[in-house]
Amino acid sequence: MARVPSRGGPIVMVVDFHHARGPEIELSIGDEGTDPVAENDWSLLPFMALSDGAHTSVEEFSYFTLRRKETPTEKPTSLFGVSCSRQIESSLLKNRPPDVTRSTVQKAVVVVTDNPHSLGQLREKLSMVTTAWFAQRDFLDIDILKKFRESLVHSLKSSEELKREYFGSSLREMIRKFKYQTLILFKSLLLQPKILFFGSRCENLCLIQFSLISLIPGLMNHLEDCADPAFDSYARNVEKATSLKTSERASLLAYMGLPLQIFGKGSMFGPYTPLQQLDLLADHGTKSYVVGSTNSLLLQQKDRYSDILVNLDEDTVTVSSPSLRSALALSAADRRWIDFLTQVVSDTWDDAHPERPKTHGYMGSEEFIRLQFEEYLLALLSCMKYHDELNSYNTGESGRRSQSQIQAFNIEGDPALEFNQEFLTKWKETSNYALFQQLTSDALLYSIVEPRHPCAGGLSIDDIQRRLTQQISELHLDDRVREGREVLNKHLASGQKKVSAAFNSFWADIEAMREAQRKRNEEKAAQSQQLLSDKGYESLATSDSASAAPSSPGLMSRSTSRRAPSVDLSQAQASVSAVGQKASAYFSSWASWAGEKRKGWQDKRTAPPVSTPPGTSSSTSTFASAAEANRSDADSRQVTPRQSEDSVRRSQSVSRKKRWSNIILRRESGDYGFLKRAQDNGEDEKQCLQTDEESSHREVKNANVDEHLQREPPEEPPIESNKYAEKASTTDETKASPEKPSAEHQPNTSEEPSLETSKSPTTA
Repeated sequence: MARVPSRGGPIVMVVDFHHARGPEIELSIGDEGTDPVAENDWSLLPFMALSDGAHTSVEEFSYFTLRRKETPTEKPTSLFGVSCSRQIESSLLKNRPPDVTRSTVQKAVVVVTDNPHSLGQLREKLSMVTTAWFAQRDFLDIDILKKFRESLVHSLKSSEELKREYFGSSLREMIRKFKYQTLILFKSLLLQPKILFFGSRCENLCLIQFSLISLIPGLMNHLEDCADPAFDSYARNVEKATSLKTSERASLLAYMGLPLQIFGKGSMFGPYTPLQQLDLLADHGTKSYVVGSTNSLLLQQKDRYSDILVNLDEDTVTVSSPSLRSALALSAADRRWIDFLTQVVSDTWDDAHPERPKTHGYMGSEEFIRLQFEEYLLALLSCMKYHDELNSYNTGESGRRSQSQIQAFNIEGDPALEFNQEFLTKWKETSNYALFQQLTSDALLYSIVEPRHPCAGGLSIDDIQRRLTQQISELHLDDRVREGREVLNKHLASGQKKVSAAFNSFWADIEAMREAQRKRNEEKAAQSQQLLSDKGYESLATSDSASAAPSSPGLMSRSTSRRAPSVDLSQAQASVSAVGQKASAYFSSWASWAGEKRKGWQDKRTAPPVSTPPGTSSSTSTFASAAEANRSDADSRQVTPRQSEDSVRRSQSVSRKKRWSNIILRRESGDYGFLKRAQDNGEDEKQCLQTDEESSHREVKNANVDEHLQREPPEEPPIESNKYAEKASTTDETKASPEKPSAEHQPNTSEEPSLETSKSPTTA
């Protein structure tokens, strides 16, 4: 079972990416007088060395397998290659070749060897050599590559360099990433389906495949047939073990039929497989394989090129075949076993050093994990052997052991059923199981290794609790709740800021509108004042303000509102409106006075006659009696209300005098058109003012009547009564005159009609 000896030493090559021809082998350093590239037809080696997407990384590694053809002296075998690709800017080169037209130069240094165990050591050395060669900035100087090849020849021949048996990524990382699916991948290797690994990082893609196949004991030492599905040298040359030394692990594994030949006739292994090898994958002679790719085009055709797809970017394992899916379903004992292993790795996990347990102990280490898988596989082989013995006895095959011989082993039932009956049926159809049966015929494996599942037993409450605990922990509820709380707080804070900003903006808009409205009002007021001053109506405004002092707040508000010019009309319309309003005010005031005067005359005609001394008018006697009554009650009444009423009457009398004088002056000057226009424009306002003034005078008259009834007249000085008597006599004389103004052209009057009648003609 020894490995095929090496033909020559390792080979060092340089692969360049040409902008027109693509990747090509630029340099090859090997044994003198040999050209391995031409001898073995390695036309696809440049595509394997420069993986898809390598230009996106500063440094990228690729692992691949090559076929070495058969020679008259040596058998065909598989070789293993590792490449380190880097790139540099063309402007930094000291000697820039004329065919370099792109801004960057990409090259890969490749090492090809026949020992897969040495790939781990070659990776570290290759990285340092490639970095140093690119640092020279002169690719014509290859002395560093020649010295590197010489050192590899001496180092790989040393037995000390081959002590490390296993190569690949950390098993701890694989179990932590895939958990129970790690056991599914392990069992899928035994069924030999088409397994496709996909990932964006080529190095991780290749290393996880080496880690998976290293779980089968001894397989890494027998990969001479993995490069080509036509190779089958191991199955033809392997010898059956006839002796056993239980103290030697290698002897025990050989007696148990290990390693299982996963990559034999019709199978291949390609850690990195370029698209140029798809024809080989789709060939009829290729029954199974384990390959990896970084090209997403294979994902679009995964049903054609894979039975099981392992996506490393998403950490998922997809089984496309329904029969294969049922065969790979884990039993209760399988799940209990892998859950225990996952829990040990999780308990000893160290983020700073994932490749070793944080306790630095044996539990959870790489050796512990490999020993657990080895124990699982040996138990599976022992159970399968006992399972075959039971089936041969039940079917009555000749040459098999009797019932007493089988019962002598004291094995209860069929322990192989703990590994899933469908899986056992599917495994019996594979070529590796046939070789296993050939190498272990007549061997009582169940007498050497106990035929029992490492975690045998039915489903228990502990299994259910452990399964639920693990599934809940996989959901990461605490992390999700914390993330959700953080997201909610962020949204609340941003929403509060948005609401406050919107409110502040809205309030600022309102303040701006108020300020603009205030400025517009000021401008309108200034325009109205300017309009009055330009048209020369200052005198009209003065007389209107003097005559528009109403006796009630209602009239004051109406007068103020009429004086305000319309700011929405043009300048000509505003001036006409102002003149019309003022004329209406004069005309309405005069009409109200005439109406009140007529009512006063009618009241006097209907009133009963009062006895007066001869030679004294009725008005004089009335004022005299009123003055006498006021003097008799001077001690019981206050003077202030009467004086305020007299002052109001005097102001009204003065304003009526001024208005009447203005009307007479305009009449004498012949300006009848002014009164006509005022009458036409202010007809409606005249009626409103007349109604208001009539109501106000009626209220004043009722108040005076109440005062006389209560016999509480205001106190007046004797001089005032004499004046009223004189004015009354003057009024009687005026009655005798034939000329009287009509009721429509007399101004407004107060409570003493005889006094107003005497004053108005005299003033005129």
